[in-house]
Amino acid sequence: MARGMRMKFDLRNNKDFLAGLLFIAIGLAAVIVARDYPFGTAMRMGSGYFPTVLGGILILLGAWVMGRGLRSGEKVKGEWGWKPLALIALAIVLFGFLMARLGLIPALVAVLFASALAGREFRFKEVFVLTAVMSVFAVLVLLYVLKMPYPLVAGYLWIS
Repeated sequence: MARGMRMKFDLRNNKDFLAGLLFIAIGLAAVIVARDYPFGTAMRMGSGYFPTVLGGILILLGAWVMGRGLRSGEKVKGEWGWKPLALIALAIVLFGFLMARLGLIPALVAVLFASALAGREFRFKEVFVLTAVMSVFAVLVLLYVLKMPYPLVAGYLWIS
């Protein structure tokens, strides 16, 4: 590299570098949490298999995104959106809280509406249709295909 043409890296404002770092952190957390669970094999998966494999994939994806960020150097534009961050976190907590108490459908309605409120534009009709479609999809996949014993509404309606 010629004198005076040194590349300056500001990794704190590099969006791909930060996204890759986040993927790696989440992947490492998944692997660390799952290390005490039985791993099993691909044919007979233990409870640690999925989080470990998914964590490994996230680590690899994070490394790739970080490398891309180091090459491009694209900076983060704008500021933190605290409202969307809070609403998405609230949606996740709401789902966990409501799923056990009210059932799958009310929990999905709450999580999808709370998540939609985090966006820049909120259109009630669109969110309503999305919620209806996703609820039907979740019931079909989770209850009929995977045979998960989730209550649909407040523990009264079970499909198995």
